[in-house]
Amino acid sequence: MARLKVFFTKLFYWEHWPTYMFYVPLIPYYIYQAIRSRHLVFYLAVNPGIKYSGNGTESKYKTLDLVPEKYKPKSILITPPTPIQTIQEQLTLTGISFPLIAKPDVGFRGFLVKKINSLDELVTYINQNQIPTILQEFIDYPQECGIFYYRIPGENTGKITSITLKKFLKVTGDGQHSIRELIIKDTRAFLYLTLLEKIHKDYLENILPKGEEIQLSVIGNHSKGTEFINGNHLITRELEQAMDAFSKQIDQWYYGRLDIKFHSFEELIRGEGFKVLEINGIISEPTHIYDASKSSYFTALMTLKKHWKLISTIARKNHLSYGVPYPAFTPYIKNMRWLRSYSKKLKQLNKLA
Repeated sequence: MARLKVFFTKLFYWEHWPTYMFYVPLIPYYIYQAIRSRHLVFYLAVNPGIKYSGNGTESKYKTLDLVPEKYKPKSILITPPTPIQTIQEQLTLTGISFPLIAKPDVGFRGFLVKKINSLDELVTYINQNQIPTILQEFIDYPQECGIFYYRIPGENTGKITSITLKKFLKVTGDGQHSIRELIIKDTRAFLYLTLLEKIHKDYLENILPKGEEIQLSVIGNHSKGTEFINGNHLITRELEQAMDAFSKQIDQWYYGRLDIKFHSFEELIRGEGFKVLEINGIISEPTHIYDASKSSYFTALMTLKKHWKLISTIARKNHLSYGVPYPAFTPYIKNMRWLRSYSKKLKQLNKLA
Protein backbone atom coordinates (compact mmCIF):
# COMPACT_ATOMS: atom_id res chain seq x y z
CA MET A 1 0.00 0.00 0.00
CA ALA A 2 2.80 2.44 0.93
CA ARG A 3 4.61 1.75 -2.35
CA LEU A 4 1.42 2.34 -4.32
CA LYS A 5 0.88 5.64 -2.53
CA VAL A 6 4.40 6.77 -3.44
CA PHE A 7 3.95 5.59 -7.04
CA PHE A 8 0.67 7.40 -7.63
CA THR A 9 1.82 10.56 -5.87
CA LYS A 10 4.86 10.78 -8.13
CA LEU A 11 2.69 9.95 -11.14
CA PHE A 12 0.10 12.68 -10.57
CA TYR A 13 2.37 15.40 -9.18
CA TRP A 14 4.55 16.50 -12.08
CA GLU A 15 7.28 18.09 -9.91
CA HIS A 16 8.40 14.51 -9.17
CA TRP A 17 8.51 13.40 -12.80
CA PRO A 18 11.85 12.12 -14.20
CA THR A 19 14.27 14.58 -15.77
CA TYR A 20 13.73 13.39 -19.34
CA MET A 21 10.10 14.55 -19.16
CA PHE A 22 11.38 18.13 -19.04
CA TYR A 23 14.01 17.87 -21.77
CA VAL A 24 12.91 15.39 -24.44
CA PRO A 25 10.08 17.73 -25.56
CA LEU A 26 12.68 20.48 -26.14
CA ILE A 27 14.94 18.45 -28.45
CA PRO A 28 13.42 19.98 -31.65
CA TYR A 29 14.20 23.45 -30.27
CA TYR A 30 17.79 22.42 -29.57
CA ILE A 31 18.14 21.13 -33.15
CA TYR A 32 16.83 24.46 -34.44
CA GLN A 33 19.39 26.42 -32.39
CA ALA A 34 22.20 24.06 -33.42
CA ILE A 35 21.35 24.68 -37.09
CA ARG A 36 21.36 28.44 -36.47
CA SER A 37 24.75 28.21 -34.78
CA ARG A 38 26.10 25.72 -37.35
CA HIS A 39 27.56 23.58 -34.59
CA LEU A 40 26.18 20.65 -32.59
CA VAL A 41 27.76 21.70 -29.29
CA PHE A 42 27.49 25.47 -29.66
CA TYR A 43 26.22 25.76 -26.08
CA LEU A 44 29.67 24.91 -24.71
CA ALA A 45 30.81 28.47 -25.46
CA VAL A 46 28.53 30.03 -22.83
CA ASN A 47 30.87 30.02 -19.80
CA PRO A 48 34.49 29.89 -21.06
CA GLY A 49 35.80 30.09 -17.49
CA ILE A 50 34.35 26.68 -16.61
CA LYS A 51 35.17 23.34 -18.22
CA TYR A 52 32.64 22.77 -20.99
CA SER A 53 30.64 25.70 -19.58
CA GLY A 54 29.48 23.58 -16.64
CA ASN A 55 27.97 20.61 -18.46
CA GLY A 56 28.27 18.28 -15.45
CA THR A 57 31.80 16.97 -15.99
CA GLU A 58 33.51 19.95 -14.35
CA SER A 59 35.21 19.83 -10.96
CA LYS A 60 32.96 21.49 -8.40
CA TYR A 61 36.03 22.33 -6.36
CA LYS A 62 37.80 24.12 -9.22
CA THR A 63 34.60 25.90 -10.20
CA LEU A 64 33.94 27.11 -6.66
CA ASP A 65 37.55 28.28 -6.56
CA LEU A 66 36.54 30.97 -9.06
CA VAL A 67 34.43 32.58 -6.33
CA PRO A 68 36.10 35.30 -4.21
CA GLU A 69 37.35 33.96 -0.88
CA LYS A 70 34.90 35.91 1.30
CA TYR A 71 31.90 34.34 -0.42
CA LYS A 72 32.81 30.65 -0.35
CA PRO A 73 32.95 28.02 2.39
CA LYS A 74 36.29 26.62 3.47
CA SER A 75 36.88 23.49 1.40
CA ILE A 76 39.48 20.87 0.61
CA LEU A 77 39.63 18.31 -2.19
CA ILE A 78 40.78 14.80 -1.37
CA THR A 79 41.58 12.07 -3.86
CA PRO A 80 41.95 8.36 -3.04
CA PRO A 81 43.98 6.90 -1.52
CA THR A 82 44.76 9.87 0.78
CA PRO A 83 45.44 8.59 4.34
CA ILE A 84 42.96 9.71 6.97
CA GLN A 85 45.76 11.29 8.99
CA THR A 86 46.66 13.51 6.03
CA ILE A 87 42.99 14.44 5.63
CA GLN A 88 42.79 15.38 9.32
CA GLU A 89 45.86 17.57 8.94
CA GLN A 90 44.37 19.29 5.89
CA LEU A 91 41.08 19.91 7.72
CA THR A 92 42.91 21.40 10.70
CA LEU A 93 45.11 23.55 8.49
CA THR A 94 42.07 24.86 6.60
CA GLY A 95 40.06 25.44 9.77
CA ILE A 96 37.28 22.97 8.99
CA SER A 97 35.71 21.19 11.96
CA PHE A 98 32.81 18.79 12.43
CA PRO A 99 30.09 18.80 11.33
CA LEU A 100 31.11 19.20 7.71
CA ILE A 101 29.67 18.45 4.29
CA ALA A 102 31.13 15.72 2.08
CA LYS A 103 30.24 15.53 -1.61
CA PRO A 104 31.66 14.19 -4.87
CA ASP A 105 33.87 16.60 -6.78
CA VAL A 106 31.89 15.69 -9.89
CA GLY A 107 28.33 15.12 -8.84
CA PHE A 108 24.65 15.68 -9.51
CA ARG A 109 21.17 15.31 -7.99
CA GLY A 110 22.57 15.38 -4.47
CA PHE A 111 24.06 11.88 -4.78
CA LEU A 112 26.44 11.15 -1.88
CA VAL A 113 26.08 14.66 -0.47
CA LYS A 114 26.11 14.10 3.27
CA LYS A 115 26.51 15.93 6.53
CA ILE A 116 29.37 14.29 8.44
CA ASN A 117 29.26 14.68 12.21
CA SER A 118 32.40 12.87 13.39
CA LEU A 119 35.73 11.42 12.37
CA ASP A 120 34.27 7.90 12.44
CA GLU A 121 31.55 8.93 9.99
CA LEU A 122 34.15 10.55 7.75
CA VAL A 123 36.32 7.41 7.72
CA THR A 124 33.26 5.32 6.78
CA TYR A 125 32.26 7.74 4.03
CA ILE A 126 35.77 7.81 2.51
CA ASN A 127 36.20 4.05 2.67
CA GLN A 128 32.83 3.46 1.00
CA ASN A 129 33.30 6.06 -1.73
CA GLN A 130 36.70 5.89 -3.37
CA ILE A 131 36.21 8.96 -5.57
CA PRO A 132 37.55 12.54 -5.52
CA THR A 133 35.60 14.21 -2.72
CA ILE A 134 35.10 17.75 -1.46
CA LEU A 135 35.08 18.27 2.31
CA GLN A 136 33.43 21.60 3.04
CA GLU A 137 32.65 23.51 6.19
CA PHE A 138 29.00 23.29 7.20
CA ILE A 139 27.43 26.73 6.79
CA ASP A 140 24.78 27.09 9.47
CA TYR A 141 23.02 30.11 8.00
CA PRO A 142 19.24 30.13 8.46
CA GLN A 143 18.16 30.43 4.81
CA GLU A 144 19.07 28.84 1.50
CA CYS A 145 18.10 29.73 -2.04
CA GLY A 146 19.05 29.29 -5.66
CA ILE A 147 19.53 32.45 -7.73
CA PHE A 148 19.58 32.07 -11.51
CA TYR A 149 21.48 34.87 -13.19
CA TYR A 150 22.69 35.68 -16.69
CA ARG A 151 24.59 38.51 -18.37
CA ILE A 152 25.14 38.97 -22.08
CA PRO A 153 28.91 39.19 -22.77
CA GLY A 154 30.01 42.79 -23.22
CA GLU A 155 27.08 44.20 -21.26
CA ASN A 156 27.48 45.73 -17.81
CA THR A 157 24.21 44.55 -16.34
CA GLY A 158 22.51 41.18 -16.19
CA LYS A 159 19.19 39.75 -15.06
CA ILE A 160 17.94 37.38 -12.40
CA THR A 161 15.41 35.03 -13.98
CA SER A 162 14.71 32.82 -10.98
CA ILE A 163 14.85 32.77 -7.21
CA THR A 164 14.10 29.47 -5.53
CA LEU A 165 13.56 29.42 -1.79
CA LYS A 166 14.26 26.08 -0.16
CA LYS A 167 11.96 24.59 2.46
CA PHE A 168 13.57 21.66 4.23
CA LEU A 169 11.63 18.60 5.35
CA LYS A 170 10.48 18.89 8.95
CA VAL A 171 8.03 17.10 11.24
CA THR A 172 6.55 18.27 14.52
CA GLY A 173 6.03 15.92 17.45
CA ASP A 174 2.68 15.19 19.07
CA GLY A 175 3.99 13.22 22.03
CA GLN A 176 2.38 10.02 20.73
CA HIS A 177 3.96 9.00 17.45
CA SER A 178 7.52 8.02 16.57
CA ILE A 179 9.59 9.99 14.09
CA ARG A 180 9.03 7.20 11.56
CA GLU A 181 5.25 7.43 12.01
CA LEU A 182 5.35 11.21 11.68
CA ILE A 183 7.30 10.86 8.43
CA ILE A 184 4.77 8.37 7.05
CA LYS A 185 1.88 10.69 7.99
CA ASP A 186 3.50 13.78 6.44
CA THR A 187 2.15 14.73 3.01
CA ARG A 188 5.66 15.13 1.55
CA ALA A 189 8.16 13.37 3.81
CA PHE A 190 6.65 9.91 3.20
CA LEU A 191 7.99 10.02 -0.37
CA TYR A 192 11.53 10.00 1.02
CA LEU A 193 11.10 7.40 3.76
CA THR A 194 13.87 5.12 2.46
CA LEU A 195 16.37 8.00 2.44
CA LEU A 196 15.26 9.28 5.85
CA GLU A 197 15.54 5.80 7.35
CA LYS A 198 19.25 5.90 6.53
CA ILE A 199 19.78 9.41 7.88
CA HIS A 200 17.85 8.89 11.14
CA LYS A 201 18.33 5.16 11.68
CA ASP A 202 19.57 5.57 15.28
CA TYR A 203 16.47 7.33 16.59
CA LEU A 204 13.73 6.75 14.05
CA GLU A 205 11.53 4.99 16.62
CA ASN A 206 11.84 7.76 19.23
CA ILE A 207 8.66 9.52 20.27
CA LEU A 208 8.99 13.19 19.47
CA PRO A 209 7.65 15.40 22.33
CA LYS A 210 4.60 17.49 21.57
CA GLY A 211 5.49 20.70 19.76
CA GLU A 212 9.13 19.73 19.18
CA GLU A 213 10.26 20.11 15.59
CA ILE A 214 12.98 18.14 13.84
CA GLN A 215 14.55 18.94 10.48
CA LEU A 216 14.86 15.73 8.52
CA SER A 217 17.50 16.81 5.97
CA VAL A 218 20.07 19.58 5.66
CA ILE A 219 20.85 19.06 1.97
CA GLY A 220 18.94 21.54 -0.19
CA ASN A 221 18.31 19.20 -3.10
CA HIS A 222 14.94 18.27 -4.57
CA SER A 223 15.91 14.60 -4.60
CA LYS A 224 16.54 14.84 -0.84
CA GLY A 225 13.00 16.03 -0.21
CA THR A 226 13.61 19.76 -0.11
CA GLU A 227 10.61 21.70 -1.38
CA PHE A 228 11.36 24.35 -3.99
CA ILE A 229 9.33 27.53 -3.58
CA ASN A 230 8.97 30.22 -6.22
CA GLY A 231 10.62 33.34 -4.83
CA ASN A 232 10.54 35.46 -7.97
CA HIS A 233 8.62 38.17 -6.14
CA LEU A 234 11.93 38.92 -4.39
CA ILE A 235 13.68 39.88 -7.64
CA THR A 236 14.57 43.57 -7.48
CA ARG A 237 16.93 45.80 -9.43
CA GLU A 238 18.94 46.25 -6.22
CA LEU A 239 19.46 42.49 -5.95
CA GLU A 240 20.36 42.30 -9.64
CA GLN A 241 22.96 45.03 -9.10
CA ALA A 242 24.44 42.98 -6.25
CA MET A 243 24.60 39.94 -8.55
CA ASP A 244 26.15 42.10 -11.30
CA ALA A 245 28.94 43.12 -8.94
CA PHE A 246 29.40 39.53 -7.80
CA SER A 247 29.36 37.94 -11.27
CA LYS A 248 32.03 40.30 -12.58
CA GLN A 249 34.40 38.86 -9.99
CA ILE A 250 34.02 35.41 -11.57
CA ASP A 251 36.07 35.16 -14.72
CA GLN A 252 34.02 34.35 -17.84
CA TRP A 253 30.87 33.12 -16.11
CA TYR A 254 27.74 34.47 -17.80
CA TYR A 255 24.96 32.01 -17.14
CA GLY A 256 23.91 29.69 -14.36
CA ARG A 257 22.59 29.25 -10.85
CA LEU A 258 24.22 30.14 -7.57
CA ASP A 259 23.24 27.96 -4.61
CA ILE A 260 23.51 30.29 -1.65
CA LYS A 261 23.14 30.20 2.12
CA PHE A 262 22.40 33.57 3.68
CA HIS A 263 21.14 35.42 6.73
CA SER A 264 18.62 37.80 5.14
CA PHE A 265 17.75 39.29 1.77
CA GLU A 266 18.60 42.72 3.14
CA GLU A 267 22.19 41.58 3.66
CA LEU A 268 22.22 39.73 0.35
CA ILE A 269 21.28 42.94 -1.47
CA ARG A 270 24.21 44.67 0.24
CA GLY A 271 26.52 41.86 -0.89
CA GLU A 272 26.99 40.68 2.69
CA GLY A 273 26.15 37.72 4.90
CA PHE A 274 26.07 34.96 2.30
CA LYS A 275 28.11 32.00 1.13
CA VAL A 276 28.03 30.37 -2.28
CA LEU A 277 27.78 26.61 -1.83
CA GLU A 278 28.00 25.87 -5.56
CA ILE A 279 28.26 27.73 -8.82
CA ASN A 280 26.51 25.98 -11.69
CA GLY A 281 26.64 26.38 -15.45
CA ILE A 282 24.66 25.34 -18.49
CA ILE A 283 22.97 22.27 -16.99
CA SER A 284 21.59 24.24 -14.05
CA GLU A 285 17.89 24.93 -13.93
CA PRO A 286 15.69 27.83 -12.83
CA THR A 287 14.37 25.59 -10.07
CA HIS A 288 11.41 27.79 -9.17
CA ILE A 289 9.61 25.91 -11.93
CA TYR A 290 9.19 22.96 -9.55
CA ASP A 291 6.84 24.96 -7.33
CA ALA A 292 3.70 23.28 -8.62
CA SER A 293 1.48 25.70 -6.71
CA LYS A 294 2.58 28.53 -9.01
CA SER A 295 3.47 26.71 -12.19
CA SER A 296 2.23 23.99 -14.51
CA TYR A 297 4.20 21.36 -16.36
CA PHE A 298 3.78 23.27 -19.64
CA THR A 299 4.79 26.57 -18.01
CA ALA A 300 7.91 24.80 -16.73
CA LEU A 301 8.74 23.62 -20.27
CA MET A 302 8.32 27.13 -21.67
CA THR A 303 10.57 28.56 -18.94
CA LEU A 304 13.27 26.02 -19.77
CA LYS A 305 12.90 26.89 -23.46
CA LYS A 306 13.44 30.59 -22.68
CA HIS A 307 16.63 29.69 -20.84
CA TRP A 308 17.82 27.58 -23.75
CA LYS A 309 17.30 30.66 -25.93
CA LEU A 310 19.53 32.63 -23.54
CA ILE A 311 22.18 29.91 -23.82
CA SER A 312 22.08 30.22 -27.61
CA THR A 313 22.33 34.02 -27.50
CA ILE A 314 25.28 34.05 -25.08
CA ALA A 315 27.14 31.24 -26.87
CA ARG A 316 26.86 32.92 -30.26
CA LYS A 317 27.88 36.30 -28.82
CA ASN A 318 30.97 34.76 -27.21
CA HIS A 319 31.84 32.94 -30.41
CA LEU A 320 31.18 35.65 -32.98
CA SER A 321 32.19 38.75 -31.01
CA TYR A 322 34.90 37.47 -28.69
CA GLY A 323 36.40 34.53 -30.57
CA VAL A 324 35.45 31.85 -28.06
CA PRO A 325 35.80 28.61 -30.04
CA TYR A 326 33.16 25.94 -30.19
CA PRO A 327 34.87 22.84 -28.71
CA ALA A 328 35.82 19.95 -30.96
CA PHE A 329 33.06 17.39 -31.13
CA THR A 330 35.06 14.15 -30.73
CA PRO A 331 36.83 15.00 -27.42
CA TYR A 332 33.55 16.24 -26.05
CA ILE A 333 31.82 12.96 -26.88
CA LYS A 334 34.64 11.05 -25.14
CA ASN A 335 34.12 13.28 -22.12
CA MET A 336 30.39 12.51 -22.12
CA ARG A 337 31.09 8.78 -22.36
CA TRP A 338 33.26 9.12 -19.28
CA LEU A 339 30.42 10.97 -17.53
CA ARG A 340 27.99 8.20 -18.40
CA SER A 341 30.28 5.56 -16.90
CA TYR A 342 31.01 7.70 -13.86
CA SER A 343 27.30 8.42 -13.34
CA LYS A 344 26.54 4.71 -13.17
CA LYS A 345 29.22 4.30 -10.53
CA LEU A 346 27.90 7.27 -8.55
CA LYS A 347 24.33 5.95 -8.64
CA GLN A 348 25.50 2.54 -7.43
CA LEU A 349 27.50 4.05 -4.58
CA ASN A 350 24.51 6.18 -3.65
CA LYS A 351 22.30 3.09 -3.39
CA LEU A 352 24.80 1.44 -1.06
CA ALA A 353 25.27 4.54 1.11
